[in-house]
Parts: sequence; structure tokens; C-alpha cells
Amino acid sequence: QVHLVESGGGLVQAGDSLRLSCVASGRTFSGYTMGWFRQAPGKEREFVAGIHRSGYSTYYADSVKRRFTISRNNAKTTVYLQMNNLKPEDTAVYHCAATRDGSDYYTPRAYSYWGQGTQVTVSS
Repeated sequence: QVHLVESGGGLVQAGDSLRLSCVASGRTFSGYTMGWFRQAPGKEREFVAGIHRSGYSTYYADSVKRRFTISRNNAKTTVYLQMNNLKPEDTAVYHCAATRDGSDYYTPRAYSYWGQGTQVTVSS
């Protein structure tokens, strides 16, 4: 079992930055692929970014490339999402997720564990 807790969300203006954190407890963190997903009201949960358990490979949705950066600190059992140049369309609840299966970063069903989420609201 892996327990995930996100933090760092908030209300910001377009162009601002935020850094989300997700602290994991339970099983060995370094053995898990980690991902960030988001869900806006009335929309399906969508992939934002993923990172290999080693931290050496990262993956991004086209909509966030060159604006968002995912990273992890295995010693602190934490995964981060640095979000720069935020846009109103980034408004959503952001969830981190964990899976031992590293073959699919993009599909929510590939992830076994989920946090409760943190709200990010970007005003224009």
C-alpha cells in the first residue's frame, strides 16, 4: 500500500508559477513510476506528466511541455510538479499517482495508488 498526499495548490494569476509536491509513504518509493494527472469540472482525468522510478526519464502532455517540469527526490519520497507560465486552462484538481508498472505513463488505469488532489485555480 502507498499513501500519497499532495500540496502546493492555490489561486494564482495567469503567468504565475506554482510548485506541487506529493509525499509518499508506505512501500519503497523508488520502486514506483510516478505521475501527475488533473481533472477539471465536467472533464475526464487527463495525464499531465510522468517520471520513471529512477528519475532519468520524464514524459509530458503536449499542453504542458516547456511549461511544467516533473522531478522526484527518492530520499525524501517526494515527487514535484513545477508549473510555470500558468494559464486559465490549467485550472483543475491535480492528483499524483503511483504504479509499479512502468510500461504506461499516460493512462489513469495504469496507476494503482492515488492522492486526494490539490486544487489549482488560474485567473485570467
